[in-house]
Amino acid sequence: MLKVWKKVLATGNVTEPWEKSVPPERSRGEVVVEQHAACKGCKLCVDVCPTKAIKLYEGSPVINQKACVFCGLCVESCQDGCLKQTSNYKLATLGGSLVENTGSELRNKIRRVLGRSLHIRHLDIGSCNGCDFEMNHVCNPVYDIQQYGIDFVASPRHADLLMVTGPVTRNSTQALMMTYEATPTPKLVMALGACACSGDQIFGESYAIRGAVDAFVPVDIYVPGCPPRPQAIIHGLMLALDRM
Repeated sequence: MLKVWKKVLATGNVTEPWEKSVPPERSRGEVVVEQHAACKGCKLCVDVCPTKAIKLYEGSPVINQKACVFCGLCVESCQDGCLKQTSNYKLATLGGSLVENTGSELRNKIRRVLGRSLHIRHLDIGSCNGCDFEMNHVCNPVYDIQQYGIDFVASPRHADLLMVTGPVTRNSTQALMMTYEATPTPKLVMALGACACSGDQIFGESYAIRGAVDAFVPVDIYVPGCPPRPQAIIHGLMLALDRM
């Protein structure tokens, strides 16, 4: 026991405050449109995007961040310098029922019922496990979401939030619906990763892929990315808990 205490004292504090966490310089994040650049409408960025996340609107590219996988191919192909890739990972957005009341009603409900704590049940409905791998990191000593009163549980009956990864597959549809029904109200649903947020853009069209999570159950928080960084996941959770 004394050896363990000595090791703990020698190691010191390794937990990172999520709001001060800075991704590496080479980290790929949000692709933004440079306002000063003039797009000539060549559509190279549209054609090269593997997930069809870019469209031209009134002669300017518009990016669907829910489908973007941060590959950077659009930036490399753009000859006019209209696109720039940043390291910004704070792309979580509130949606579903939150759009109607700008989030205020749900935030009040969270504070009233959950007491600013959160229990999460993870549900993999067809992912490649990339998002699941990053999700595991939020519980390690570096990020340690338990310090914020957030933890994972083994049963949806004990959960406040369903964290769903992957597109909805034909064989997982029933599991998704039954897990959603088993979660007590008030409940939240987080679509984690580009597959869960946008549907079949990653795996392509197939009889086995049925679409995005919000096509079957109401989604309250969208966290895009392929996969999203642990900081992005925590950012989405803090957004839902109104701890921004």
